[in-house]
Amino acid sequence: MKNSLLFSYDLDAALAARRRIQIEPDKKRALFVAERGRVDFVYNTAALEGNPFTFPEVKTLLDGITVGGHKLSDAEQVLRLNQALSYVIGLVKDEKFELSAATAKTIQGIVAKDEALKWGEFRDGIVFIQGTDYKVPPADQLSALFEQGRQVLAEIEDPLHRAFLVFLWGSLIQFFYDGNKRSSRFMCNGILMSAGYPPMMITAKEQLPYNQVMANFYDTQDATEALAWFYGVYEERITQFGFSPSPQA
Repeated sequence: MKNSLLFSYDLDAALAARRRIQIEPDKKRALFVAERGRVDFVYNTAALEGNPFTFPEVKTLLDGITVGGHKLSDAEQVLRLNQALSYVIGLVKDEKFELSAATAKTIQGIVAKDEALKWGEFRDGIVFIQGTDYKVPPADQLSALFEQGRQVLAEIEDPLHRAFLVFLWGSLIQFFYDGNKRSSRFMCNGILMSAGYPPMMITAKEQLPYNQVMANFYDTQDATEALAWFYGVYEERITQFGFSPSPQA
C-alpha cells in the first residue's frame, strides 16, 4: 500500500474502527443530507481555512445577499465552496461521479480559483506543507502517481474505507498548488454519496484535533491514527444526520 499511495496503515486497527459503522446505504437520503446541510458544510469547510465568515453570514451570502465587513476574497471563497458542492452533488445525481484526474482537476479548479498559483491542473512545481518536514513528490511524477493510486483505490470494495483513503492520499501527495485538502474532501464525499452514504464533514470545533491528526500523518506517512479519528467523527456525525450506526455483534 505504501508503494502505491505513499502511506501505510494498520489494516486490523482500521477495520476495527470501520466495523463500528454499519448503516444501510440510502443514496436519496445521502443527497438530501448534503443539500439540507449545505450551509453547515460550506461554513465549516471555509472555517477550517481560516475564513472569518460566521454561520449566519454564510447563510445570508448563499441566499444571494451581500455581506459587508469582509474581504471580497473571503466571500468568493465561500461561494466557490458552495459551487463545488453543487458540482459534486450534480455528478452524483447523474451517476457520473468517478475517481479520475479530470474530476479532481475540475473540483480543484472551482475550489481554488484565484487562490492557487494555477488551478484546474496538476502543479508543475514544488509546494510545502507548513508545520511538517514532509516533502511532497516532484511535479513530474504526479500524473503517474494519480493513475497508480487510482487503480489501487478502485480495488477497495468498501466505499467508506476507499473514500477516507482518497482524502488522505490527495492530502499527502498534494497534486495541486492549493486547495488539496478541500478538493480531497469533495472527492471523498463524491464517493460516499455515490454509494448511498452521507457526506463527511469536519466542523470548525474539531479544527485542533484535525490539524494534529493531519500533522502526524504528514510526518509519519502512517494513516492508522487518522483513519481511526475519521471513523470516530463520521460515526458521531451520521447519528446527527438520522442514520443509525449499529455495531456488529
